[in-house]
Amino acid sequence: MPSMLVIATTAVPDHLRGALSRWTTEVVPGIFVGTVSARVRDQLWDSVQDVVGDGAAVLIHPAPTEQGYTLRTAGTRRRVPMDFDGLTLIRMTAPLARNSAKTRQSAY
Repeated sequence: MPSMLVIATTAVPDHLRGALSRWTTEVVPGIFVGTVSARVRDQLWDSVQDVVGDGAAVLIHPAPTEQGYTLRTAGTRRRVPMDFDGLTLIRMTAPLARNSAKTRQSAY
C-alpha cells in the first residue's frame, strides 16, 4: 500500500535530485515529497545512501510507532536521531573545528 514520504537533501549531486524527481515532487530545492510503495521507498533510499557523498539526506515516512513516523539519515549531519524508549529524539553534535591553527593564531 503506498504511503507518503519526505526526503530532505543538502549538497547532493544533481543526478540524485533528478532520480528522486522521477518518483516525487521537489516542492522547494532539496525537499522531495511523494506517495510510493515501501519497495520503491527503500530502493530510492538505497540510491540516496549510495551517492550522498559529502552531502546529507533525511527520509521521513509513516511507521507503526508512537510518533506515527520514522526517519533515516545518510551522510554527515550535526543532528543525529536517537531512540529513547521508542521515541526518536534529535541529538546535536559539536560542530567540526575548522582550521584550528588559524583560530589559535587569531586569538593572540
